[in-house]
Amino acid sequence: MNAFRLVGDLLHLLSILLLIHKIVTHRSCAGISLKSIQLYFIVFLTRYIDLFTTYISMYNSCMKLFYVISTGVLIYLIRTKYRATYDREHDSFKVIYLIVPCALLAVIFNDEYTIIEVLWAFSIYLEAVAIFPQLVLLQRTKEIETLTADYVGALGAYRFFYIINWIYRYYVNDPLHYHSFVYICGIIQTALYVDFFYYYLKSRWYGQKIVLPT
Repeated sequence: MNAFRLVGDLLHLLSILLLIHKIVTHRSCAGISLKSIQLYFIVFLTRYIDLFTTYISMYNSCMKLFYVISTGVLIYLIRTKYRATYDREHDSFKVIYLIVPCALLAVIFNDEYTIIEVLWAFSIYLEAVAIFPQLVLLQRTKEIETLTADYVGALGAYRFFYIINWIYRYYVNDPLHYHSFVYICGIIQTALYVDFFYYYLKSRWYGQKIVLPT
């Protein structure tokens, strides 16, 4: 594992911890898309279905467990303990429009036609667009809390460092064994954050709250 991959993993972990911290300390899940979190939960469940059958390393297993458990905790917090603060009105994106195309792509384009590989491919396609309901929610609410913006920013940065990781591995002749759709999805996922990052970095530079345009 190189430094870029490690930084990406740590940013991903940080994004989840920031979100849990935001919800628990503010006692509110306002501005957070439950639909995006549920999509990520589906991503982790379908990608890490081999958790108890394939061992790679202690680090790998611990990270997989963390993603599944922490995302489950977030869903619990939003759906039960802090559901009174959940913005159901603005978090109304129909995720079926994301899930069905991703499922179809996974059946058509995958490494091999086995249940585990099709589910893994599905998780790759779905992760590329899982942030979309959150971005739509932010666009509808306009003004964004700092911790919420940091959460989304850390998620976007995690994907950016994964792309740097791929480029680094290519130039140091570290073989990449993934299908081309993995890299295409990674680029698409990172591109979704471009507009958000412009306003996020601008607000950070001037020390202002992030406000998205109409």
